[in-house]
Amino acid sequence: MKKIIFLWLFLFPFKVLAISASSAIAMDLDTGRVLYGYNIDNKKLIASTTKIMTAIIAIEKGNLDEEIIVSDIIYKAFGSAIYIEKGEKITLRDLLYGLMLRSGNDAALVISEYIAGSVPEFVYLMNDYAANLEMTNTKFYNPHGLEEANGDANTSTAYDMAKLTKYAMENATFREIFKTKERTIKTNYKTYVWYNKNKLLKYDYITGGKTGFTRLARRTLVSTGSKDKMNVVVVTLNDPNDWQDHEDLYQNIFKNYQSYRLINKNKFKISEDKYYQNNRLFVKNDFNMTLTKKELKNVTLDINLLKLKDYQNDELVGYVLVKLDDKVYHKEPIYVEVKSKEENLTLWQKFKRWLF
Repeated sequence: MKKIIFLWLFLFPFKVLAISASSAIAMDLDTGRVLYGYNIDNKKLIASTTKIMTAIIAIEKGNLDEEIIVSDIIYKAFGSAIYIEKGEKITLRDLLYGLMLRSGNDAALVISEYIAGSVPEFVYLMNDYAANLEMTNTKFYNPHGLEEANGDANTSTAYDMAKLTKYAMENATFREIFKTKERTIKTNYKTYVWYNKNKLLKYDYITGGKTGFTRLARRTLVSTGSKDKMNVVVVTLNDPNDWQDHEDLYQNIFKNYQSYRLINKNKFKISEDKYYQNNRLFVKNDFNMTLTKKELKNVTLDINLLKLKDYQNDELVGYVLVKLDDKVYHKEPIYVEVKSKEENLTLWQKFKRWLF
């Protein structure tokens, strides 16, 4: 095992923030590391940020271009809506834009019925997804986020919602919908023009977001942002000043953190390896991590190689573990390129072959 340690000598002071939210978090989307947070595990009502879960399930389970005929399930919808009508034909893709840009509760119900056959079955899927994502403090009762008549309501935490968003942002279709400012669609009934409710999209670094509000939950907001290879999700729950708080958190992180390339696939080399020394070891990806200068001092790369008796070209033979304070944040596979017998000859052996 070889350990590579990065040492930096300067510390940039981190500005103390005054955040209005009951709970808040800023998480690195690439590693899941918490960059800022307080009360991140406190259970809160999450209102329409619920629809992040609704959207990613629909994207993964449904046919985005399939045309759906709106049923009378929309008569059960109240609150924010896209005002679709019974008998209207609309694709799942367009319903998702209505769900995320305009927070359509009617769209949420139609999507649920299409994906799972009924709202209760879709809610089962939501909670199953939450369990698989280890959202241990989350419970869903519906696909839209409003409180039920009996008082049941979707609850989660800032940490769980950040984890959910991290997962959703790995999907290209979700990312595209999440960042859309305006969408025009046509159905057999009418033409819609939808504008995103997320005011933060006016900033170039914002890559998406979902708003939420109910009388009991108050203002909830999830947003994502990227700058200089730093990718961040911010979640605030019960926050009367959420737009400003999100902006302040992004600016603070972009000021005090930097994206450091810890693994360079073009320069990767393990000089002390003797087991595979006649062949080339390589990685297929670069890896960057968002860190302060102080944190960079505590980053290590641990090389763990498997001593395989027989191996083929391009076979997995180990991992690079990226650690910060002894916690693993990334695991990059190492592969072997098997050289031919001719390539393994010494220069003198090659010369003699050429000569004779």
